[in-house]
Amino acid sequence: MLDLRTAPYGALALRVALGVLFLAHAGLKIFVFTPAGTVGFFGQLGLPAFVAYATIAAEVAGGAALILGVWARLVSLALVPVLLGTIVLVHGAKGFFFTAAGGGWEFPAFWALALVVQALLGDGAHALVRSPALPSRAVA
Repeated sequence: MLDLRTAPYGALALRVALGVLFLAHAGLKIFVFTPAGTVGFFGQLGLPAFVAYATIAAEVAGGAALILGVWARLVSLALVPVLLGTIVLVHGAKGFFFTAAGGGWEFPAFWALALVVQALLGDGAHALVRSPALPSRAVA
């Protein structure tokens, strides 16, 4: 059973937590690794420089949009490929557990799943710009 009184606040908490995680990871790429270092790392993965910049931009814009509640359902789905790319290109071969050397794929997989859950839950409480409503179906 879904408690309709508290569910919007659960979606809000998840939305803000996901947004903060994206901003933190963007900050890591900008302030710690630097954009040039991030481009270099992506280059070692065989990716062109624009993918590194696009990833940083997606993390900043997506994180801010999630925190503010701007089309959170759509933004959540749009960010899933960023994490799937992380799993496939960076963490997949290192094993499941994120405590493995270089980090395994458990955390990015959980994070991607949390984004899907956010998309299913909707925008939550205090969203600035609500996502378009999903079509409803009557259940007999």
